[in-house]
Amino acid sequence: MTQDFPFEKFLKNQEYKTNKNKDLLENIFNSPKSEKEEVVVQNERSPGVNALEPITTGLFEILESKVEKIKFDTFIKNKIELLEITNEEANFVAQTKFIKSTIENSYIDSIQKALLELMGTNYRINIVVRTENHPIFNNLIIDDAIIPKKSNKPSFTLDLSPKTNEVADQAQSRFLDHMEKETSGKTIDPKKNFENYIVGPSNNLAFATASAVSDSPGITGKYPCLYIYSDSGLGKTHLLHAIANGVFENHPDLAVCLISARDFMKELINAYKDKTLNEFQRKYTESIDVLMIDDIHELKNKNSTQEEFFHIFNFLHDKGKQLIFTSDKSPDKITGIEERIITRLQWGLVIDIQKPDFETRTAILKKKAVELDLFVQDEVLNLIASSIKSSIRELEGSLIRLQAHAELMEAEIDTEMARDILKLQDLNEKPAATLESVCRASSQYFKIAVADLKSKSRNKDIVRARHIAWYLSKNIVGVTFKEIAQYYSNRDHSSVIHGVNKISNNLKNDPKLSKDLIFLENSI
Repeated sequence: MTQDFPFEKFLKNQEYKTNKNKDLLENIFNSPKSEKEEVVVQNERSPGVNALEPITTGLFEILESKVEKIKFDTFIKNKIELLEITNEEANFVAQTKFIKSTIENSYIDSIQKALLELMGTNYRINIVVRTENHPIFNNLIIDDAIIPKKSNKPSFTLDLSPKTNEVADQAQSRFLDHMEKETSGKTIDPKKNFENYIVGPSNNLAFATASAVSDSPGITGKYPCLYIYSDSGLGKTHLLHAIANGVFENHPDLAVCLISARDFMKELINAYKDKTLNEFQRKYTESIDVLMIDDIHELKNKNSTQEEFFHIFNFLHDKGKQLIFTSDKSPDKITGIEERIITRLQWGLVIDIQKPDFETRTAILKKKAVELDLFVQDEVLNLIASSIKSSIRELEGSLIRLQAHAELMEAEIDTEMARDILKLQDLNEKPAATLESVCRASSQYFKIAVADLKSKSRNKDIVRARHIAWYLSKNIVGVTFKEIAQYYSNRDHSSVIHGVNKISNNLKNDPKLSKDLIFLENSI
């Protein structure tokens, strides 16, 4: 390490802040030197000081503000370390080869820009792995526990088995690729159709309406304006693609535009910038028969975009074109949108998609397992379905993560692996459901005494509540029909089978029943 680095400034100024790092760094790199002299700052493990600390701190703060948090935490934070910086190069060490590959493929530009912002210099970035024998390590004093000293005895080791942290990194990467929020843009995915959309009581109305729209879009159909809302990850975007594919198949002469609200806004901004607003307006008013905008709530507080959208909506609606919008909330709950636009969004049919019930979640997992060509035992699928309740995307992502671990570790997927890899015990902090907890939850929810639920009363409300408790006991607790029958006053188990089957059949046509089941599942 050069002797030019001003240790005294760091030692005297113990309270320097991140926003002062740049000034400190300028003192380092602008210090007088001959033309041939090159300043090299290394990550030397000297007592009480780390010369690269201000650079690293400032760099990571910039990256954290520019890279999506979950990806920053997974691939950058504590996964790479700045070891050396010269006039032209910044050398980093990565924990694993997978981290190195990910950084080189996806984050080199981000690191370069962050260093440029921090240091005022465009550095060439080099990434090495800790276990590699690389010249970058030759002059560095690094903890022996991290990089062993060289031995005079020649040795050669070939280990093709993936390390535990590398397996975890690769599995996490597949999971993140799946979980990343879909942006519609203008590309319609032919794989997202009505045939592979899992229908349950939580989404059957939205599915039926979307199918009807694809058959008869615009003024020729029943729903020329459709608004679908739900929490993230429950299948809204899949329905949009399914409608688009259905329209292409049934009405190939119609022009379909599927775009996210954010991309719509970007397109308008570019039209302003390029002075092509007339072409933008002509495209949306004269060239489109079916306009679908995903995540319409993202237009909030964008006054110019809202103004343009208002006129496009009116023009297309007056011409009898098909309009479809999705959002994470109902129109009246969106803030930052003009009242006249809210009113128009409510002109057509407004439908919500609820969280899927246990049966639908299990069906989704089975479909995804087939899609991945992955064998998973029913008890594993039931465990996942009973633990992950809020998002279809997360449900499917759990199988992708399990598949990655199973392939990389060459192990069979079982409940123990699922609990460990998916941290299901953390997702479900409540005690495991029991016959008693289901019975008490049903009693409280329906305001019917436990004794009445266990009795042989034929009162209509009591019978319905009892059958729901049996259904939940079978599907969530996982007990046998005989055990349920014994708990409920030693009934004949055929009565329980009849009650559970009745609830399963009614789910297809009873949205209120689905909401009751979802509420109870979350409370048990």
